[in-house]
Amino acid sequence: MMEAKTPKEFFEKMLPVRFKPDKAVGIDVVVQLNLTGADGGDWVIIIRDQKLQVKEGTVPSPTLTLKIAENDFMDIVNDKLSTEKAFFTGKINFEGNLSLALKLRDAGFL
Repeated sequence: MMEAKTPKEFFEKMLPVRFKPDKAVGIDVVVQLNLTGADGGDWVIIIRDQKLQVKEGTVPSPTLTLKIAENDFMDIVNDKLSTEKAFFTGKINFEGNLSLALKLRDAGFL
């Protein structure tokens, strides 16, 4: 499987392929992803009507906010670190509905 080298590459090339619309039934979420580090940045991921939209930037009131170091995020998306391990070791911080975050994983986002 191809490995993403940067968050931008993941969002543009890998996420559209990994996204599973059939697992996103009933999900209506706006995720604010804040990545720290050299290739970090702020990203907005919207899943609604089984469709995925990603853009750089921020939104005023997201449904879910994720804060994580860019290198840890890349380890997660490249299957070198599990989302659960990242959460339980404090590498990823969630604000919002944790069960919704788990649904995002099933839909191919994390």
